[in-house]
Amino acid sequence: MLSVSLTSPRVARGAIVLVAVATLLAACGSSSKSSNSGSSSSSSNVSATLNGSGSTFQQAFNQAAIQAFHDKNSGITINYAGGGSGKGKTDLQTKTVDFAGTDSTVKSADLPKYQGGTILYFPTVAGPITVSYNVSGVDKLQLSADTIAKIFQGQIKTWNDPAIAAENPGVNLPNKDITIVHRAEASGTTSNFTKFLNTAAPTTWKLGSSDTVNWPSGSQSGQGNAGVATAVKGTDGAVGYVDYSDAVASGLKFASIKNKAGNYIAPTLSGATDALAASTIKPDLTYNPIWTSGAQAYPITSPTWIILYEKQTDKNKGTALKDFLTFVLGSDGQALANPANYAALPSSLQQMAQAQLSKIQIPA
Repeated sequence: MLSVSLTSPRVARGAIVLVAVATLLAACGSSSKSSNSGSSSSSSNVSATLNGSGSTFQQAFNQAAIQAFHDKNSGITINYAGGGSGKGKTDLQTKTVDFAGTDSTVKSADLPKYQGGTILYFPTVAGPITVSYNVSGVDKLQLSADTIAKIFQGQIKTWNDPAIAAENPGVNLPNKDITIVHRAEASGTTSNFTKFLNTAAPTTWKLGSSDTVNWPSGSQSGQGNAGVATAVKGTDGAVGYVDYSDAVASGLKFASIKNKAGNYIAPTLSGATDALAASTIKPDLTYNPIWTSGAQAYPITSPTWIILYEKQTDKNKGTALKDFLTFVLGSDGQALANPANYAALPSSLQQMAQAQLSKIQIPA
């Protein structure tokens, strides 16, 4: 199972999620039958310990999924350490972990670094990246990509700047300095947030897009999405990019973002679902739901994947990993998404990911 502090707000929420889903599954009788959607509820006879690291964006979902899976497969222990997408990818390269969580794809130049050979992408859930803020007296805020770009690269320095005021008529914006909060480590959330700015504000955004960028001097950093959320919550005048699950868990305020259709859309799971529906899925199951079309599509929607080696070298670990992914991609696992504040996969992508399970090579 996953070892985590019981005082963590995300863990407390995870416990509520598990109770809610357990009730739902009991009502549906899904513990006694499987379906075409891939419900995996039978216990496995495999005994193994799996280690993973990486994306903090997906961590709350992973916590709920790992615990629910362990409840049905007591012989399998799964540890997920977080640390950011960059760390997950690096750990998988050296085979320090059995799987990694990542919200960004592997660069072609880095593929030779993966000692175990070909890697497979398994999408799990998706969700909004919020622009969360802490400004006393401002409970609603609307921002376009151009304005967000100017804020995060240090061009807009106060909350009552004319560019912000123009998008928020009637809002009493204070003459308060803006404090930028960003991720401290290599992060898929950073990659997707800056990808949005690169795409939606190409003539304004100058800092590029990657797991790390050179933020303006005077900005603050936080470790993981939870660290950014904590820094924003504790700093009057702060603004940061935080996954929806952590933003909700931390009680943060977040802006409505102008989408490709010209509508200001609040970050919601339905908005993320609309963005997923408009995405093109590549053969390797990577996709980009950022800045997709759709009147209600939330424009900063992040994908996230579990990645692993196609060729497994340990029979028990390979079997356990496949069993876990079968659970995550089945109806029981996907039922955990919404209660944990993530968007479940569309059925078409869910089925594609289930089909790809057959590519995992497990030794006899």
